[in-house]
Amino acid sequence: MPRRLEIILGPTAVGKTGYAVQRALEVGSPVISCDSRQIYKELRIGTAVPSKRELQAVKHYFIRTVPVTRAYNAGLYEADALNLVNQLFAKGHETLVMCGGSMLYIDAFCYGLDDFPEVPLQLREHLMECLKDEGVESLAQQLKELDPVSYEELDLSNGQRVVRALEVSMYTGKPFSSFKTRRFRTRDFEIVKIGLDRPREELYERINARVLKMMGQGLEEEARRMLPYRDLPALQTVGYKELFEYFDGKCDLDTAVRHIQAHTRHYAKRQLTWWRRDEEIRWVRV
Repeated sequence: MPRRLEIILGPTAVGKTGYAVQRALEVGSPVISCDSRQIYKELRIGTAVPSKRELQAVKHYFIRTVPVTRAYNAGLYEADALNLVNQLFAKGHETLVMCGGSMLYIDAFCYGLDDFPEVPLQLREHLMECLKDEGVESLAQQLKELDPVSYEELDLSNGQRVVRALEVSMYTGKPFSSFKTRRFRTRDFEIVKIGLDRPREELYERINARVLKMMGQGLEEEARRMLPYRDLPALQTVGYKELFEYFDGKCDLDTAVRHIQAHTRHYAKRQLTWWRRDEEIRWVRV
């Protein structure tokens, strides 16, 4: 049978962890986390890591394994996750379950990623709209002008890959190919993306309630412990940044909590905007 990896994705607080644990139990798989913040050792409450019960139900990978002081990125995750997945397939697994909401990490795992600069989401959204309205041929012609090397190398029928090359070229003013050390990778296993969704009002209510639950679990104390590391990339995260402002006297605690809720809702909206344009995702209402 072909080897298969299922990625359970979706906006924050939609219920990915519980769904992934249940699916992992059904197919006899561990859960491979694909979350850019749950991977940090010191961050537990604010990143909504799986509960003790969920961690005991199935084995999880990439949960609280990297110190916040270590520089970690999507390129490193791509290498680490692929190495793990290949080991698990070699041990006899036919279906594996991955779970996460980090858009760039999922892209890195699925398509490969080099050390490209981060590109504003607004630019990607604009190019995806152009792809939808004008077709891939128009974007490919723009890419040919900015980066003829990538134009010759890429599969120009793959709109997402054309967009990736074009957005980097446009944003940096340098050819996408100048940042590449490797070609786009192909995976020797099937990747199936399963997107979880809920009605928007219900999702926002879940987000608001989860933030209050985090505060009850001790998020304020966790953030205080992270104050010495506040300038590190790992702490540029919703839930911590707002509490740092409270500690600085810029707002009261109730305002900080409301800001966490609002910023988390905005992040969920961004996640959905990013993924709605991916035709490979099979959406499931939960």
